[in-house]
Amino acid sequence: MRFWLSEQERRPDPEPARADARKAVAAGTAAWLVVLVACLLFQSQLEAAGYGWLAVAAVVGIGLGLVGLLVVQVIRRRARQSADGSTD
Repeated sequence: MRFWLSEQERRPDPEPARADARKAVAAGTAAWLVVLVACLLFQSQLEAAGYGWLAVAAVVGIGLGLVGLLVVQVIRRRARQSADGSTD
């Protein structure tokens, strides 16, 4: 096995994989929603153990997830407009 190949021996780089960032951000936001529900169900136990701040962290995670969904949608819209050749 060789660790170095000359440029002539290299295969071309693969095309980037297409992925839908909305699904990833939505899954993360949904996970924070599940954490928030769990925190609200076990609020007294969490506060007694010193983890009462987890509910606030879950709310912040949901808020950031919603902002992330908005940003991803704006990026997709701009990419679609530039691919269509239209300008606003």
